[in-house]
This record gives sequence, structure tokens and C-alpha cells, in this order.
Amino acid sequence: MTAGSRGDVAPYTGLGHGLARAGHEVTLVTHARFEPLVAGSGVRFRPLPVDPRAELESSRGRGLHRSTTGVGKLMRVSAMARALVGRMTDDLVAAARSSDILLLSGSVGPLGHTIAEGLSLPYLDVPLQPLAPTREFGPPLLGVRSLGALANRVAGHGVGLAVEQVFAGAMPGVREQLGMPPVRTAAAWRARERQRRPVLYGFSSLVVPRPADWRPGLEVTGYWWPYDTDIQLPSRLRDFLDAGPPPVYVGLGSATVPDPARLSAVVVRALRRAGLRGVIQRGWADLEVSGDDMLTIDEVPHSVLFPRTAAVVHHAGAGTTAAGVRAGVPSVPVPIQFDEGFWAARLVRLGVAPRALPLRRLTTDTLASALMRATRDPAFGRRATELGARVRAEDGVARVLAAVDRLGG
Repeated sequence: MTAGSRGDVAPYTGLGHGLARAGHEVTLVTHARFEPLVAGSGVRFRPLPVDPRAELESSRGRGLHRSTTGVGKLMRVSAMARALVGRMTDDLVAAARSSDILLLSGSVGPLGHTIAEGLSLPYLDVPLQPLAPTREFGPPLLGVRSLGALANRVAGHGVGLAVEQVFAGAMPGVREQLGMPPVRTAAAWRARERQRRPVLYGFSSLVVPRPADWRPGLEVTGYWWPYDTDIQLPSRLRDFLDAGPPPVYVGLGSATVPDPARLSAVVVRALRRAGLRGVIQRGWADLEVSGDDMLTIDEVPHSVLFPRTAAVVHHAGAGTTAAGVRAGVPSVPVPIQFDEGFWAARLVRLGVAPRALPLRRLTTDTLASALMRATRDPAFGRRATELGARVRAEDGVARVLAAVDRLGG
């Protein structure tokens, strides 16, 4: 069960495929618009009613751009999510009734925990971000740098409780439907924390080492790659790639921006100033470019495109960050909100990105300068190649499969 943007869904298609190949019957429960992602994977699909793109493009969704801090954005998205959660609860409960085990992403965890408890189902948390509090870094969802050891941990607990509050309005109805007594949100959260249940995190310890102060049971498995085997590049894109040196990929995934035309123009000017060709993914930001040295594309699996690029410019979502690392090419992260600042900082610290360029400070000059460093300094390419090879050698699905087998008895 998961909810959110494409990056909150795609890794679970690969995880589900791995579980299905091992003999499990797997159903992905998420927004209807993502059903094509499981085609051919052996994973069944059950839709949720909310369309995340429509919500981001609504006046409420566009309001996220008016917040310049991680706390401000988290408050706005929390308010938006509270209004939407109730529309998904009946479908989540119905899907759970026909399941034996629930695997829960971080975006539906609090609600999934209650559903599992009410139906006496075993469950496993499988988040894509390091959500457990730690002294080693600030809460990724705030996109902040370290606040100091004690403050990092305190803030981590605060964000965890804030996420629980997003679901507070829906909980009384769910608990009543499942014959459970009412309970306060904070009390339910504390009780669950005391259970010290296992949590499997779907990222690589080569990118974010497991914090030393995490309790036993919090494991980092390695990445779960989206299911997209045997995908061919569109002929128009293939011809463009073959016609010259490797281009730079630019895409913001499921992020939306206030002025797509202005941003598209900045990207084109920066690429040309750096002497680079560009493949620009339209995405939910509606980017659009033209010219012999530029190509606009729609959705193309990162696994087949990124290895053919000189560098990738992206919003530093968890999934796109992982795809760039896997491909072994340098990145120029352009974080916009939430955990993107966290992943961008990791790429810089690993030496596979020259710097992070938050969208609100992106200019032709800053992007051109970062692109020239990423593509002309061989150290970035060398480090990216080495990291990519090590990450590709990991098997994140195997750890989850073992845990599922233990839960299933």
C-alpha cells in the first residue's frame, strides 16, 4: 500500500515483482493513474480514488510553492493530505480484508498500522526514506541540514508525530468500522513505538549509512528498482542519442513549478552556455524545449535512458536520486521540497554532484556552472561510476522476501 507521486510508487513495482517471482500473490494498492506501472510484472493492482497530479495542479496544490521553508511546506501538504485521506480509507480497508500481510509505505503507514491491527493482520513497514529519528541528521522530510545531535533526534520525533496527525481525522471512523475502541493519536503512536517492530528501508547504505543510534530491527536493505525490464527507447529519442555526444537529462519528475515556460528557457540557455545537448522530460512540471540540440520527451524508464547521458539534472526525489546513482552518472540536483534537499545533500557529500541548486535559486549562470563542473571534471564521473557499480551489486528485494517469509510463518 502506498500513496503519493510516481516516485512513491515505482520502487514497489520492482519489490512486488520480486515477491511474485518467489511465489507470493502480490497486489499493489495505490492511485489509479499508476496502474500501467505494473503491466507485465506479475503484480495485481487495486486502485485508490485520489489523483495526485490533479491535486498538485489544484489551487491548494499550487499553494505549496508559496512556502519557502521545509516546515512551511510540510504544514501545507499536511493540510492537503488531511482533506484527502478520508477518500482513500474505505478502499484501503477493503484491500486489506483480502490480504494476508500488509507492506506499508511511509505515506500510508499510520493508517495501515490501524487497519492491520483491526484485522489482526501481520504488517511490515517498507519506507523509501530514513524516517526513524537519529542524532546523525535532521528529519529528511524537512529538507534541512543537521540541527545538532539532540535537536535532530527531537525534530525527528516531532515530524513522526506530525505525520500521525495527518491521519487523525480519519482514524475514529476506521477504528469504529473495525470494531476498535477510540484512542488518541499520540497514545497510539507511543504504543506502536514501544513494540519496536522491524522496519525495512528501501535505500542503499552506500548512499545513507545506517545511523549508529538506530535501534535493532531498523534495517537498510538496498534499493528496490522499478519494474521496467525489456523496455526499448522510443525511436525519436534513440535517433537523437545516436546523433551526437551524450546529452544531459533534465527532469523534475512529479514536481510542479509556478512558471514552466520560464524554467524551460533557463534550462535551454544553461545547456547551450555549457556546450551540452539536452533531453528534457516534460513531466508534471510541463517543461518544453525545441531545437536541433534539444529534445522534449514524455515518460521513459530511467534505467535505459540515464546510462546514455553525460549527467542528470533532477529534483532529487528518492526514486530519481537512486536512478542516477544506479546509472553511474553525475547529478545536478535541483531540490524543490520535502526530502529532496536531504537526497541532494547526500549526492554532494558522495562527490557525485558538484552542488545542489534549489529551484528558487536556479539561474542560467548557476546551472551552466554546475553542468560544466559535473561533465568536465573527471572526478565526478569516476566517483559516480564506482558508486553505481557497487549499488547495482546489492539485492534489496532479498531482505524483504526473507522478512515476508518470516511473517507468513
